[in-house]
Amino acid sequence: MSYSLTTIWYERQRFLPAILAVAFSAVLVTVQSGLVLGLLSMMSLPVDRATSDVWVGYPAVRSVDFGRPIPERWVSRLAAQPEVERAEGAIIGFTPWTRNGEIPAKTTTEVCTVVGTRLDANSLAAMEVVRNNRELLASLTQPLSIAVDESELGRLGIRGAGDVAEILGVRVRVVGLVTGCRSLGGPYLFCSLETARVLLRYQQDEVTYLVAKCTKPEDARAVARRMNGYAQLSAFTADEFSARSRLHWLTTTKAGIAIGFTALLGLLVGAVVTSQTLFAATAASQREFATLRAMGIPKWRLKFSVLAQSFWVGLFGIALAAPITVALAEGATAMGTAVRLHPFILGGAAAVTMCMAVGSGLAALRSFQKVDPAHNIR
Repeated sequence: MSYSLTTIWYERQRFLPAILAVAFSAVLVTVQSGLVLGLLSMMSLPVDRATSDVWVGYPAVRSVDFGRPIPERWVSRLAAQPEVERAEGAIIGFTPWTRNGEIPAKTTTEVCTVVGTRLDANSLAAMEVVRNNRELLASLTQPLSIAVDESELGRLGIRGAGDVAEILGVRVRVVGLVTGCRSLGGPYLFCSLETARVLLRYQQDEVTYLVAKCTKPEDARAVARRMNGYAQLSAFTADEFSARSRLHWLTTTKAGIAIGFTALLGLLVGAVVTSQTLFAATAASQREFATLRAMGIPKWRLKFSVLAQSFWVGLFGIALAAPITVALAEGATAMGTAVRLHPFILGGAAAVTMCMAVGSGLAALRSFQKVDPAHNIR
């Protein structure tokens, strides 16, 4: 190990391209994976930002934004569970948004996601940006009033609070703005249950989901299992429903395939550059290796030194990639794109990159075919 590290240091100009190639691959894999996770997490915000432990919807619901109406009276089934502290209804669904400009060409049409909940600080389904804003909660009690994320104003074709628009022929007024709730799909529209029923044309006794808060969060799995005993319902813990929503969008949009292909391309480029660099470095050292062979050093030890070099190249590349990845993630977040550097992603990217580097070292061992003590005899 020390010999390999010393060789890299004294021949750093020769090994620098390999280190940069490994760093490039590590950055690409990590940022691409974090970008996918960040974008898909936008689709599960109604679940992730709520305080409920259990979500109950129609049978086999695929994602939080693809719910169907169910009777609100069924909340009594959920509230009757011994582990449940409180239970209530929530309404979430897609609807078309129309903003009429001063001229017909300026008319804006957008598919939005209505999120209707109870309007109080203890609401189980309301996101924290809504339930923690008393002034906004009071404003949303007005009939046909909504709140939107300020980053979505351009998509919705409005300037801010006070503007009006139409949803299925119903005029709504924007009474407040929130932050941090940008959506990958349709912009989120926050409102009361009553307003949501009008906008989505639900009956007065219908909701999309029943949500519950358990006395102990770990009891959520048992409650969901019992609620799944009803044929008309599907129940999930909050974590299960969040993951289910993200997985649905990952598979239906093919985003994972596109990002995975790009990351694979980066790995291939890094592997080729690293392998060729290590091969060239090994080939350039054939005279030294031949001398060591003549001194009686086993060939396997020389090969091990090449693999050790590839290990150090991989390690240095990952160390170089770490600050670059963090900087890119922060920059993407500042521009409104979420890049989630989950520990699983960081660990997985580091492992894949290191395997690539060591694999490149294995490929470089083909240069040993010409290593022979007689190489130094002229």
